[in-house]
Amino acid sequence: MKYNPIGKTGLMVSELCFGTMTFGGQEEDMWAKIGKLQQKEVNEMLGAVIESGINFIDTANVYSFGQSEQLLGQGLLDLSVPRDEVVIATKLLAKMKDKPNSAGLSRYNVFNSVEASLKRLQMDYVDILYVHGVDPLTSLEEIVRSLNDIVESGKVRYIAICNWPAWMVAKAQAIAHYRGWHNFIGLQYYYSAVSRDIEHELVPMAEDHDLAIFPWSPLAGGFLTGKFTREGEDADSRRAKFDFPPIDKEKAYDLVDVMGNLAKNHDASIAQVALAWVRQQKGITSTIIGAKTLEQLNLNIESTQLLLTEVDLSKIDAVSPLPMLYPGWMVERQGNYRK
Repeated sequence: MKYNPIGKTGLMVSELCFGTMTFGGQEEDMWAKIGKLQQKEVNEMLGAVIESGINFIDTANVYSFGQSEQLLGQGLLDLSVPRDEVVIATKLLAKMKDKPNSAGLSRYNVFNSVEASLKRLQMDYVDILYVHGVDPLTSLEEIVRSLNDIVESGKVRYIAICNWPAWMVAKAQAIAHYRGWHNFIGLQYYYSAVSRDIEHELVPMAEDHDLAIFPWSPLAGGFLTGKFTREGEDADSRRAKFDFPPIDKEKAYDLVDVMGNLAKNHDASIAQVALAWVRQQKGITSTIIGAKTLEQLNLNIESTQLLLTEVDLSKIDAVSPLPMLYPGWMVERQGNYRK
């Protein structure tokens, strides 16, 4: 397993991060459609993860409404995993109960959510705390100050961002810089060969601010596994039950065809090709993988052994072009006067 630094923090994480969204899901709701792993299966998964060399594990308070954190924390204790040998990340934002202050990024909810997550995880601190999305009711300065203070409390080591627009990330970093507060160290964003939107603004911004990128759903919610083709789909797969995240399915079918040929050439699976593509993209620090079975998990881990050639990458690029958006095309056009 290869380890990469998170920006300039000096913190090293495995090139794969294990995502725990499949933990819990006992009720017949959205989370049950994603996964229903309970403690026995969770412990088996975590054992394989640790044995593989993965030291980065991702969860969120809202995953199965706290069950994911509970199962993860108990599993690490059951396996006697040393706390200083794993990097644990969780998130806050979403509504955890039907009360007016149980959601968002207010100082009130930031501190309450961290306390609740630590209790479920049975830990004294989390290594990385993500804001899981945008809070339109709380000022950006208030959010950044609250996150600075939760780091100062010792209950969180680093802070990071999910699902914010690039301008908001850059503004938050500027606020932190000029106030002398702790700033963000990384970005967790949706990124796959069929959905390359972050390449427009977020990837260049991340490079400029020394922010790590941790892609979620690199298989596009299971579409880039080979289970979905123009001829049909696997009715038992996750995406067949929970069609998310949104994708251009015609483009995805073309990608599956190309990746299928590359998989044959490399004696690999389509999913492994899709994961290798993400891993080899600019600015990627650690790719988040999930699984519902040990077999899926091990195959995903084995994707780190696959290295796509420049020719392979160009074949994928040919069927997943990212259309240039304004002002990007004007910047490129006008930039010639400085050459």
